[in-house]
Amino acid sequence: MSNPFLSPSTLPYQLPPFADIAVEHYAPAITRGMAEQRAEIDAITAQPDEATFENTMVPLERSGQTLTRVLRVFFNQSSADSTDEVAAIEEEFAPQLAAHEDAIELDGALYASIRHVHERRDALDDEQRYLVERRFTRMTLAGAGLDAEQKARLTELNQRLSVLQTKFEKNLLADTNDLAVVIDSVDELDGLSEGEISAAAQAASDRGLEGKHLITLVLPTGHPVLESLTNREVRERIMRASRQRAARGNQHDNSAVLLEIVRLRARRAELLGFASHADFITADQTAKTPQRVAAMLEPLAQAAARNARAEKQKLEQLAGHPIEAHDWAFYSEKVRKAEFDVDTSELKPYFEAERVLQQGVFAAATQVYGITFSERHDLQGYTEGVRVFEVRNEDGSELGLYLLDLYTRDTKRGGAWMNELIGQNELLDHPTIVVNNLNVSKPAAGEPTLLTFDEVNTFFHEFGHALHGLFAHVVYPSFTGTNVYRDFVEFPSQVNEMWMLWPEIVNDYAVHHQTGEPIDAGIIDRIRASQTWGEGFATSEYLAAALLDQAWHRLSSAEADAVTDVAAFEREALAAVGLDDPAVPTRYSSCYFAHTFSGGYSAGYYSYIWSEVLDADTVQWFEQNGGLTRENGDRFRQYVLGIGGKQDPLEAYRAFRGRDAVIEPLLERRGLAA
Repeated sequence: MSNPFLSPSTLPYQLPPFADIAVEHYAPAITRGMAEQRAEIDAITAQPDEATFENTMVPLERSGQTLTRVLRVFFNQSSADSTDEVAAIEEEFAPQLAAHEDAIELDGALYASIRHVHERRDALDDEQRYLVERRFTRMTLAGAGLDAEQKARLTELNQRLSVLQTKFEKNLLADTNDLAVVIDSVDELDGLSEGEISAAAQAASDRGLEGKHLITLVLPTGHPVLESLTNREVRERIMRASRQRAARGNQHDNSAVLLEIVRLRARRAELLGFASHADFITADQTAKTPQRVAAMLEPLAQAAARNARAEKQKLEQLAGHPIEAHDWAFYSEKVRKAEFDVDTSELKPYFEAERVLQQGVFAAATQVYGITFSERHDLQGYTEGVRVFEVRNEDGSELGLYLLDLYTRDTKRGGAWMNELIGQNELLDHPTIVVNNLNVSKPAAGEPTLLTFDEVNTFFHEFGHALHGLFAHVVYPSFTGTNVYRDFVEFPSQVNEMWMLWPEIVNDYAVHHQTGEPIDAGIIDRIRASQTWGEGFATSEYLAAALLDQAWHRLSSAEADAVTDVAAFEREALAAVGLDDPAVPTRYSSCYFAHTFSGGYSAGYYSYIWSEVLDADTVQWFEQNGGLTRENGDRFRQYVLGIGGKQDPLEAYRAFRGRDAVIEPLLERRGLAA
């Protein structure tokens, strides 16, 4: 059988031929892809001529095409539709891929060639010069300047870390599935909508639990159903299950895995000349140092905790008893209802998923950027239910493909995200294909998919990442799509959330799925008025996770070795920043903090609020300049979304805004202004 990964796809936009791809294709394609790229790198370093951009950087950018093809499909499947077989392949190849990457990043001959080009970069054009600067910096930070013994040790550390990070994610998925809450009587689900109850029944049926209902867990600590469930005991069961994940002392416990990850990251940082992993990570971000991160986050944490305490007093007055973690969302919604006449659980009938997609998410992009979407039923996604849309510019020219994978399943990890299956670049003549993954509960057949308020917001957010990937137009593969600094990447997606409640958009998509009545404009006004309510809790739970991430990763090697109790360390870290209220748990506790221990946000979870400074400042600019207009969209696309990674992002922002971002719009948005 021929391997579909060994040559470019002939389908439109080079869409991977999913119908022809089988699990057994992955291993040989990965193995061959690594060998091909190694040979390509060797050819660069073996050529006898003086290193130039054309004979060093260009072939380096061209290298690894087979490996890139297979890995983008494989890692998409391992996160969105994993199986035991896929997980086994990931475990097998994680250390090999880490070693392969190290062999390139630590190649002394390649580093010398790039350094030679770097010293003569002033003769290059802007994108070429920035590519050389980024590659030289990346290899320097990766350890290319170390001696042979140090490089060998670094490779060992990286391989072991790759194994541990894969194991962390595997443990979390298994324990998340295992801890799904089984409900024996439908009466216990009082407060949930018919659609939510239907989805819980379907989830139970899918696991062979006929006649029961199943509440599957989401990645964050808080579960959306906690806002509506009237049964306090059931709310407590769900919260307890959520907070126990991968920390129960069973075969899926991540405590030992986490501690080893922290220790090895600290040792690697010191080997590379940094005081801690956080110093190592932020050195190549816009933040530059963990001290700058702390200088922003810690004062915000104090203000957020203060606001959360005030919110808690109000909740307890309403409840008539002490508020615990599983009570907060329920009574917070009651306050929102009493004071602002807003009940977000009552909004679900207005948020039918298909209408949100077509008249909301897509329509906003059409109005702001002029792009259009048409579903390609002739093209197949990677699993059942994945939809494929063709995206075109206003003039009809091709922009790319957008894949949507909306529903949750046991084989999909929690959360929501965007992946690239192929990224535009002129060098290889590649188009763009992006994927949005969400985790919406699938209702029973014939029932509508109704989204929560938060799920609608997440939809707009993740589509912002998709737009960033679709609009980026670059010459070199390294700069494709969202390949920007980690603490900048959330900015475009956060900006796209603005259109969720923009009058011209929400009035079209927020229509009652049964009556056809549009949502009352007064409700939207009240939602806007209520948006600072609950920000004490929301900001506190987020900052608790961000500062916990920093606490783990600001440890020196000796300090990391001294930590033996994950729960105790977490308690002490949160107490140190005043975010240790048991009623306001961290958004992600350590053992299920996938962003930082198996994802790409280690020492970087602060990025969301760091980017939100830019976001809030940008939303203010849109509001001051006419809002939802093509002129505004074209400017944002030109200066921010369209540049990919080919320019320093803060320089790009200054070009867009005319100045650096200021923090005041963020403080006002989150109710933190003095």
